[in-house]
Amino acid sequence: MKQVETEILRLARELPELGQAAVATRLQKAGLQISASGVRYIWQKYGLETAVKRLQALAAENDGCLTSLTVNQRRYLERGLLSTRLAQGELADDELATVPESELEPLDRRRIILNTAAELFSTQGFDRTTIRDIAGQAGLLPGSVYHYFSSKEELYMAVHQEGFRSVMMQLQAAVDEATDPWERLTRAFTVHINGMVGGSAIDRLTGHSLALTGHPRLLEMIRADRDAYEDVIKALITALPLKPAVNRTLLRLQLLGAMNWVYVWYHEGKLSSAQIAAQMIEMLRLGVENQA
Repeated sequence: MKQVETEILRLARELPELGQAAVATRLQKAGLQISASGVRYIWQKYGLETAVKRLQALAAENDGCLTSLTVNQRRYLERGLLSTRLAQGELADDELATVPESELEPLDRRRIILNTAAELFSTQGFDRTTIRDIAGQAGLLPGSVYHYFSSKEELYMAVHQEGFRSVMMQLQAAVDEATDPWERLTRAFTVHINGMVGGSAIDRLTGHSLALTGHPRLLEMIRADRDAYEDVIKALITALPLKPAVNRTLLRLQLLGAMNWVYVWYHEGKLSSAQIAAQMIEMLRLGVENQA
């Protein structure tokens, strides 16, 4: 494990722009067994979980001098820092006015398009939402949307990829804070339910699509991301101290079905996401423990 960690940190220094999946693939080809989530765990351990943080760490090794970075790395870092400030609303109006349109365009407009598309897909459905609808809601011309996404299907995929990336990061961070398998599953369900009923438009659409039925083409489009997410839930259920007779596959499907149905009956102000998740898992745990 020490060798794997050393190699991950070496790549973080030599190729900071690489994502966790790319790093895992490189190490696997070199005969080192590590998953993408395992790479992220090591990154988080050293505060290197984003490309921006890895580039900042690389510059810090040279007294914070950005000239130690390549031209492309400096641009990536500058754009990443700008994107973070834009997302957090930290740019004052006078600062925003000095940012070239060429810099704002890829950072701000794409995010606006994704959020708007997620909102309309959630409320109107995929079939009834058009690129013109999305552009109008976002205050853009349809051509501006097509500049980033060649079709409505590509935009739908981009929204889900962003959503699954977000929920997987939140879920992993939540379960990593606990060791008890019941608590880890409860934390995972809390993240999932909160995304469906209290998260961003992208989170809500991702949660709804985990329960998507009646639209095979859309389901097929997001199947890879959906399967990766369900694999995480499967691992959490596998870790539960259950009796050998329990069919864990059926249990997983039952729990996911119950959790995905929350968005249908949920009413704000009654139970929180954490309370719903805790009660669902507690009922399961008591049922298992009371089996003869």
